[in-house]
Amino acid sequence: MPVLLLALAACGQHGDVAADAGGGAEAAVASPEGAFLAYEHDVQIQLDAAQIAPRIQQVAQACQSAKFGDCAVLQVDQRSGEQPSGEVKVRIAPKGTEPLITMAGEGGKLQSRSTRAEDLAQQVADTALTKARLEKEHARLLSYQDRKDLKIEDLMAITTRLSEIEAGVEQANKDSAQQRRRIDTQLVTLHFGTTSGQRSRSEIGEALSESGSILSTSIAFLIRAAAALLPVAVLALIAGWGVRAWWRRRRRKA
Repeated sequence: MPVLLLALAACGQHGDVAADAGGGAEAAVASPEGAFLAYEHDVQIQLDAAQIAPRIQQVAQACQSAKFGDCAVLQVDQRSGEQPSGEVKVRIAPKGTEPLITMAGEGGKLQSRSTRAEDLAQQVADTALTKARLEKEHARLLSYQDRKDLKIEDLMAITTRLSEIEAGVEQANKDSAQQRRRIDTQLVTLHFGTTSGQRSRSEIGEALSESGSILSTSIAFLIRAAAALLPVAVLALIAGWGVRAWWRRRRRKA
């Protein structure tokens, strides 16, 4: 697995790496020097039903307190019931990825894990080129503004264009900061679910609890069907009696 991840980093290409569900923690993965890789991890964890809610809170608190380094909680979902489950999505420094996943799966089973990297090199280059071009144009227009022979309409046009350029530079700075954030941190999504044995027992209990409502629904359907078909049956009986009487009269005449 470390070999595959290093090859992925060297290629600088989009990729998917599936981890062995029963294996130990992988080595921390970070974008190599000079590369622009944004890593994302998706982890499926099975726990006892009673552990899921506390574990979700534990992971969220560990992230908020920066227990494993810089970390931001992006999303927390928690569902109760017969089959409790939940998700926690965080963006964390590379060195904290493995410790956080290890803590999330403690006492449970790592069912599956995938790691993928998106190459942002082209996006970073495009943003830098756009910013440089806008800044160059901005400087040129500022020099035009100082000319004494500049007409009022030209001055207004330059002022308008300077405002547009400044807005473009601000957007480029935002894009650059977001790209840098994706490269310097990693997106980790932790999915929590119950073990297969608990799910089976839960499904049986759910089926038994729903049997009464299913039975009552079926009886109600039969009653509605009978009520709907009763007028049709009466009309069919009357029509049949009429046809039979007509046939008897015809036979007597014959």
